[in-house]
Amino acid sequence: MWVYIEKISEYVEKEVTIKGWLYNIRSAGKLMFPILRDGTGMIQGVVSKKDVTEKVWESFGKLTQESSVIVTGKVSKHPKKENVYELQISDMEIVSISEPYPITPKEHGIDFLADKRHLWIRSPRQAAILRVRNEIIQSIREYMYNNGFILFDTPIFTPNACEGTSTLFSTDYFDLGKAYLSQSGQLYAESGAMALGKVYTLGPTFRAENSMTRRHITEFWMMEPEMAYFDLDDDMNMIEDFLEYVVQRVIKNKRAELEILERDVTKLEKVKKPFPRITYNEAVEILRQKDVPLIKKTANGEEQIRPFPWGEDFGAPHEEAIVENYDKPVMVHRWPAHAKAFYMKRDPENPDIALGVDVLAPEGFGEIIGGSQREDNLDYLLERIKEHELPESEFQWYLDLRRYGSVPHSGFGLGIERLVSWICNLEHIREAIPYARRPNRIRP
Repeated sequence: MWVYIEKISEYVEKEVTIKGWLYNIRSAGKLMFPILRDGTGMIQGVVSKKDVTEKVWESFGKLTQESSVIVTGKVSKHPKKENVYELQISDMEIVSISEPYPITPKEHGIDFLADKRHLWIRSPRQAAILRVRNEIIQSIREYMYNNGFILFDTPIFTPNACEGTSTLFSTDYFDLGKAYLSQSGQLYAESGAMALGKVYTLGPTFRAENSMTRRHITEFWMMEPEMAYFDLDDDMNMIEDFLEYVVQRVIKNKRAELEILERDVTKLEKVKKPFPRITYNEAVEILRQKDVPLIKKTANGEEQIRPFPWGEDFGAPHEEAIVENYDKPVMVHRWPAHAKAFYMKRDPENPDIALGVDVLAPEGFGEIIGGSQREDNLDYLLERIKEHELPESEFQWYLDLRRYGSVPHSGFGLGIERLVSWICNLEHIREAIPYARRPNRIRP
């Protein structure tokens, strides 16, 4: 009976077949201990020379790392370790002998591992990250489905951008001029909210930003819900409910993977609503109290500006300083309007303020969500488009959403890889996606 290793506890004292690969093997006289993997987990096998044929014994001696094999044996509990199982092997079939495997137990540089990414993802750590990523995406889909959201697939080719075209990849689109790879499905998702009430998008997005920080990649996945009749407070209420659901479900279902990653789960267990909410003004005051400067590049190098000036966006050092006294995500809301996108609604009490929110993850992982109440007034939205020097003709369909039944509405964007990085406690975002695309890497 062919079974997967992740289900092996259900087959104690039964004979099973596992189809997989050899991860490692060690010998001790007339015993061999192969470690097998099948994509769902790993298990140690026990091969006793007296219990197998000469052919099987010799076949195990020929195996190299990552050779593919089909093994049969009886499942037993580990004699010393609780909830650990072994396979008392009786038979084995070689499917393929691997050539000398390039990734060995020794230290490898990150460039070497990135070049071998197609093999690196077989390692226990990388496989654990990808399983957590899968759990995150599945939990997102279930949360949205259970809360009445409709999946709304938006175009990847677009004739315009949400926030200008300076950081977008462009291409010639037949006889219709330039097209751009989308950096967000939001504008289209707003049309979905006007038709279906509550929608969400989940798909790849692109940003041609020549940044080599540990938080940036050029191709990433975004989840973006849009909700009709939601104001900014409704938006923030949903964000904290949603994040609590996703994080707590990952802890419940992927604890073994988090242990492989040596993640301190007690920190994630604290991610429960309500989350701290502070205004942009309060965040600036925190930076001033901690004397965190704004660093600007000049022709002569770098200039430190103290105290932190009102109206500037936050960089990584600022985000880390803001959240360092909190053990939950922090919601920074009501931002300077000039620092935010054209579609964000202005605060009726202060037109210099945009009704936006950034969610900063604890432990120094920075922004994972950006959201806002959207501008629902046609005349104000036209003003914003002109202020940002965007082509009004390309936004006529978007303006129609304000001409025909405009309502208050809100939404947010979640970067999947940033969420994976935080939950898995990754040092670099390139491990949060199967194949990272960065300014200096497009292969493999």
